[in-house]
Amino acid sequence: PYKSGNFNGVSIKHIYDPENIIGTAGQFIYDFMCIMDTRKSKFDVILQLGYTSSSVFFDLHPRSSMVVTNMDGLEWKRTKYSSKIQKFLEWAEALAVKKSDFLVSDSIGIQNYIKSKYGKDSVYIPYGANVVQEYDEEVCFRYALKRYGYDMLIARLEPENSIEDILDGAAKSTTKRPFLVVGKHETKFGNYLKSKYADMEHIIFVGAIYDKEILDSLRYFSNLYFHGHTVGGTNPSLLEAMGSNALICANKNEFNSAILGDDAFYFKSACEVTHLVDSIARENYLSYLERNCLKIKTLYSWKSITDRYEAFFIEKHNDFVKPK
Repeated sequence: PYKSGNFNGVSIKHIYDPENIIGTAGQFIYDFMCIMDTRKSKFDVILQLGYTSSSVFFDLHPRSSMVVTNMDGLEWKRTKYSSKIQKFLEWAEALAVKKSDFLVSDSIGIQNYIKSKYGKDSVYIPYGANVVQEYDEEVCFRYALKRYGYDMLIARLEPENSIEDILDGAAKSTTKRPFLVVGKHETKFGNYLKSKYADMEHIIFVGAIYDKEILDSLRYFSNLYFHGHTVGGTNPSLLEAMGSNALICANKNEFNSAILGDDAFYFKSACEVTHLVDSIARENYLSYLERNCLKIKTLYSWKSITDRYEAFFIEKHNDFVKPK
């Protein structure tokens, strides 16, 4: 929707993307057109945020430009994809690793994965977020909730986000505290979940919410915020929850623990979710919230992250010689 060719002194090129007409195939057309457009300019550095549909056109990048790829998460492990698509994504990942001049990992887990699987080094530069300063308690009333009297999750309703484990655990809890499920549920898996928990009045599917101010307030006034993601790098919604002073219960894996450390609770099963729901009160762990907000202000601040990208570009480009 932003049509200007400039934002805060940054030039923007608007490249045609036909995804709304032809679906996922439009990604490939868009990436192809973007790469072809870079051949008209003498860019010092091209930063790719992801590689899924651009890898197949990698050799079309201008030879004089230094190509840096942020490897994002482990896309090929997402269970929503068929085995054929998973194999393609794994192949695209390998192609990006092989052909990029430099790699960026937005989590220590992804950095370790690339080193272990491909023997390639990558620089760790995480994703960013901001600490939220203002919250609106009226949002609670809108959803018939009491402040700090409900638990919640915000996620794409997909199996790899531990949705079913979390809701199984919430369903078996003795507190029967309202549990808010925020995410688009008009999908096959979403319909399955709604049917499974139809008799659980305390599990409430509210659909997707795209207003960040509403999401920030819902996170802030929740008792527990569940983060079930298993295959991502530094997940933006996790950082946003930290910046919203939410008490976080996360799926126990390398990606989440590298960010949260000891300032969160972890689960691996529905039984562990039940225990957390029945035993943890936000008011008893305010020190967790304070330390997570401090991380956002320091480790994950956008200024720090953009400074690190800029320093990395300058350092590497000073000695850059395009491999033949």
